[in-house]
Amino acid sequence: MASWYGKPYDGRHAADGEIYHMEALVAAHRTLPFQTRVEVRNLSNGKTVEVRIIDRGPFVAGRIIDLSHAAAQAIEMVGPGTAQVELKVLGAPASVEPALFGVQVGAFRDKANADRLQQSMTAAYGSARLALRDGDPPLWRVLAGGVASTEEAERLAARIRTEQRVTGAFVVRLDP
Repeated sequence: MASWYGKPYDGRHAADGEIYHMEALVAAHRTLPFQTRVEVRNLSNGKTVEVRIIDRGPFVAGRIIDLSHAAAQAIEMVGPGTAQVELKVLGAPASVEPALFGVQVGAFRDKANADRLQQSMTAAYGSARLALRDGDPPLWRVLAGGVASTEEAERLAARIRTEQRVTGAFVVRLDP
């Protein structure tokens, strides 16, 4: 499932540091390296668009990619807001740092709440960090763990969902 995002993120820094422009052909993905080129095909109409990964997300269960407004328009999914899609990796950046994956266990407007969950996750699973997501309001994301494969991260996510009853825990790439 794909979704799209525009305002209020237009003109703000994306997770890779560049400025997000909603009329550029870019996207957010939880685990693909930044600058990966991806073809997205809308399964309901067959339309395709090529995007470049510059951001992290989507942070909604069941969604795999957040497209810019321009990319969503190209595959005719702006009106419905979401669409079933197929992704095809076309190319990855030449040099990518070794990947580390973690589990997003929460997102908070209040940093004190994020700090408490981070401490709890560190005590239970060995490590956790905070990641600030700019926005209005900004969100503090709590990311537990730091493992070398998505499979290990999925196992950690399953443990957290069971042991901590965090039903919305999901795997993300941990960026430097």
